[in-house]
Amino acid sequence: MRNSGGIAPSWVVIQGLGTVLIGFFLLVADDREPWIWAGYAVSAAAWLGFVAVLGRRPRLAVPMLGVSTVAAAALAGPAAGMTATIITSITIGRFAGLTTASGRLITAVVGLDLVLVCGGCLLWDRPAWDTGGATAAVLISALCGLNRRQTDLRVVETEQLLAQTRRAHAEHARAAALDERTRIAREVHDVLAHSLGALGVQLELAEALLAERDDREAALVTIRRSRRLAVDGLGEAREAVAALRQDLPSLPEAVRRLVEVHRRDRGPIELELCGEVIAVPSVATVALTAVTREALTNAAKHAPGVPVGVVLSAGEQCVRLEVSNHVPHAPARSGGFGLTGMRERLELAGGTLNAGPDGGDRWLVTAELRR
Repeated sequence: MRNSGGIAPSWVVIQGLGTVLIGFFLLVADDREPWIWAGYAVSAAAWLGFVAVLGRRPRLAVPMLGVSTVAAAALAGPAAGMTATIITSITIGRFAGLTTASGRLITAVVGLDLVLVCGGCLLWDRPAWDTGGATAAVLISALCGLNRRQTDLRVVETEQLLAQTRRAHAEHARAAALDERTRIAREVHDVLAHSLGALGVQLELAEALLAERDDREAALVTIRRSRRLAVDGLGEAREAVAALRQDLPSLPEAVRRLVEVHRRDRGPIELELCGEVIAVPSVATVALTAVTREALTNAAKHAPGVPVGVVLSAGEQCVRLEVSNHVPHAPARSGGFGLTGMRERLELAGGTLNAGPDGGDRWLVTAELRR
């Protein structure tokens, strides 16, 4: 978690403690040279400036902290006591922990501090213990800061990855919604365009028979045909709604219903089921049901009363549907859903469609979908 300024709460605590420690050691320092106190003032002012602007202007905060730690390190040799070393340790530890500074810059500043501390102690003839202790304190503090920096960088990377994952999930949800809209549009179009289009043609024909020929008997037959089309269209619409709700019947049951309707209203038909055709995806059920419906409609239109054979089989790789009937000649392409619509539906579902004579007087429609 980070505060509104983008700073981890633990760093806020560390900076607060660092400020208190810097103030305390400045109060107890016994240096008397004015220029040393001037160096302390520069280091302390730069530290306070860093703390003040870090959350708002991190690019300005980096050089201010650099000035603070270098100024303190330059005083480690000439200053009395360990005040300069302690300030250097506090500031370099924080500088090494900055995620807004580059690795090269941090390495350069840490190296400069070590040179200033060690070299200053040697130049001012500080005892070996002071020289070694001051150098070790600065080095250890820098290493602790670097270790914390790596942790913070991993946290930032994790947050970025989480944000990317959320965006990816949002895009996936949006794509799924668009796919669902496309599916609904396709289902509605297939049902309404086919049923209402045919119904409109029949009603226009009935109107022409009444208005132009006054042939009431033919008009009545046409109106009855329109009524059957409306009933069939309503049934198709209900099936489409059921498919959208994902409570549609199994594929064998859906095909069996279409076969029974064809046998009742249009002529003899035989159904053969082969293999395990129950456990198929809903998209396969919707697509193959629509193909069966259209194939049976075409068979009744182009070869009325002729026996029709329907074979539904399933293997390990695919589900296969065959609808065949004998015709004296190849049927012309019909409107509505038609062969083109069946092929497009199957391609969207990852399947294929073949329709045409089988070499004799039999017309064969074959649809395959991968399981």
